[in-house]
Amino acid sequence: MNEADGERLAAVRTYGLRFDVNCSILFTELPLLERPAAARAAGFDAVEFWWPFADPVPPDREVDAFVRALREAGVRLILLNFTAGDFAAGERGLLSLPAGSAAFRDNVDVCAGIAAQTGCTVLNALYGNRLDGLPKEQQDELAIENLALAAEAAARAGATVVVESLNSRDHPRAAVVSSQDALALVARVRAGGTRNIAFLADLYNLGQMGEDLAAVLARDAGDITHVQIGDVPDRGAPGTGKLDFEALFAQLAAQGYPGWIGCEYRPSDPADSSSSFGWRSVHAV
Repeated sequence: MNEADGERLAAVRTYGLRFDVNCSILFTELPLLERPAAARAAGFDAVEFWWPFADPVPPDREVDAFVRALREAGVRLILLNFTAGDFAAGERGLLSLPAGSAAFRDNVDVCAGIAAQTGCTVLNALYGNRLDGLPKEQQDELAIENLALAAEAAARAGATVVVESLNSRDHPRAAVVSSQDALALVARVRAGGTRNIAFLADLYNLGQMGEDLAAVLARDAGDITHVQIGDVPDRGAPGTGKLDFEALFAQLAAQGYPGWIGCEYRPSDPADSSSSFGWRSVHAV
């Protein structure tokens, strides 16, 4: 980043919107249980996580330690992902995979239980990759069935399940790679009578696919429960790429967006995530 980039980062206005830190991509220089406190020290009072455990059903002691770390840090858990499989092996969700469906269903009650303990109101379910040899419609039907089951458990915790689209550059086998893909799944689950399911607008993924972000935010405002940010093309902080975040933040504020915005980007210095928040100046509201 050059000096001009630094000035640009410091100038981004946030219009009173609420931001949380995704502690699965930021503060990874620290052990997982130390990240909520680091986010708090950086000026944030809320966090979100991808599934933070190695197994879909972790030991109770691991769940207790995670919940305790949030409480001791004094931060809210805004969003938590359901298990999405083995990321290192290329998995990007289990909703539509017959071989992964049991693990997802085992995970549902654990994830919803954490939401109930912490007051988390948004649970993110990644669809996953297309599977060769199984008709697309069968994969979608399984995903819709699993989403409905997840939403039923989430409702008991007062939470909403969200669906997001990924991008085919980073995830070439991903099945859901547009806002319309994600919204179609949401609509089909709602058609079965489920109401607590909505769209997660990940502006990095949508921008990477060339979508008109202002149009998506306007068109789908009633379906968006959560927003995540990362600049295009390298998933850096706002101001490191080509997206006009100040205009997008102004639009969200003008539309009365009531939710949180998750900072889900890679820090410029992986050894010092706290240095990546210069764009969010306390004076740039």
